[in-house]
Amino acid sequence: MATLQDLLAKQIPQYRDKVRNVVKKYGSEVISQVTVAQAYGGMRGVKGMICDTSVVEADKGLIVRGRPLLTIKDRWPEEVFYLLLTGELPDDKAKAALQQEFDRRSQVPSYVWDLMRAMPPDSHPMCMLDTAILVMERESVFRQSYTKGMKKDEYWVPMLDDALNILARLPVVAAGIYRIRYKDGSVNQWTHGLDWGANFANMLGLADPTGSFAKLMRLYLNFHADHEGGNVSANTCHTVGSSLSDAYYSVSAGLNGLAGPLHGLANQECLAWIIETMEKFGGVPTEEQLREYAFDTLRSGKVVPGYGHAVLRVVDPRFQGFLEFGQEHLAKDPVFQVVERVFNVVPKVLEEYSAMRVKEGKNPIANPWPNVDAGSGALLYHYGLTEFPFYTVVFSVSRAIGMLSQLILNRALGTAITRPKSVSTEWVMKTVGN
Repeated sequence: MATLQDLLAKQIPQYRDKVRNVVKKYGSEVISQVTVAQAYGGMRGVKGMICDTSVVEADKGLIVRGRPLLTIKDRWPEEVFYLLLTGELPDDKAKAALQQEFDRRSQVPSYVWDLMRAMPPDSHPMCMLDTAILVMERESVFRQSYTKGMKKDEYWVPMLDDALNILARLPVVAAGIYRIRYKDGSVNQWTHGLDWGANFANMLGLADPTGSFAKLMRLYLNFHADHEGGNVSANTCHTVGSSLSDAYYSVSAGLNGLAGPLHGLANQECLAWIIETMEKFGGVPTEEQLREYAFDTLRSGKVVPGYGHAVLRVVDPRFQGFLEFGQEHLAKDPVFQVVERVFNVVPKVLEEYSAMRVKEGKNPIANPWPNVDAGSGALLYHYGLTEFPFYTVVFSVSRAIGMLSQLILNRALGTAITRPKSVSTEWVMKTVGN
């Protein structure tokens, strides 16, 4: 039976040839220009890196290896990892083989738990997660192989080993952090033969009599796995990895970026706004009440959390998938009902408000539609995961799939170290001014 390693060993030489040919044929072509505003504005929209695992198209949303996200929404996270790496979905045998790899690698070293329990009791769960990943760096197969010496075109092999080890242990570590930080401190173990998402749900220890929480975890970990290469977590991981840092250093760095409020905090902020809205109206507000409240929010100079996206100009398909899940599994939940009602009301309000802004000579609202964060937190909340600071940890477990996939492929290609040229404000004033 061909393993994931076997398939990649077959594909990677072809992938290298393809990239070499592209560079040889199109290397001198210009694909982007940068304005002064973009240079000061976080390089927004500047095409300056390659990511083949996924792309975000403004009118379609996330496309994973050529497949629109909603066409693979029922796939399990381990299948998405396989797809990101190979461009193919695994058959049953390949999926089972990958799950057996996780079973074999899932034992978390005891020193990790010693460290987690030694940390201050009020430590942020993201700090605990990053620390756990870093302390396991001593296990890095890549670093050990590089120190002994190996060929450059073999770098991806130990990188894949590290990735499989991290992915096998990450749900165990994350769930253990939840148990140590918020519950009785007992740590639940990985169950052999159980899939990746259901294992994570099971180890958190929340009640799941119908199995729908496990279904949500599979969906959540699928939807957040990859979002092209320019977001803070993926870009940071790529930059650190480009120096040949191993996967532990690189993923930890990427997750440090995810911990930032502008990147990984959005879903809990959206949920906080929903709960605040319910408190204001004493329950689920009417659509008219929501309409007025949304207008009041906008007039006060604030935004409606979860609405708008830097790239998308349509409903985020991830939000659509979560909405469909909620309609099937928790339609009577008051918090979800508010999320659904906000979706019915707020885009129309934003369109009206945008027209008012245009009449006043101001810029229109580019995107009135919800992004993934508008609904994801409410689903976690329904199943008893009410500790907001842990939401970014759940996000991290998922995003590691995409970061590690990109690391492996970049190591296979021998991608150059990231080193953009910086200029000074004085240079801009002199050069552009002249």
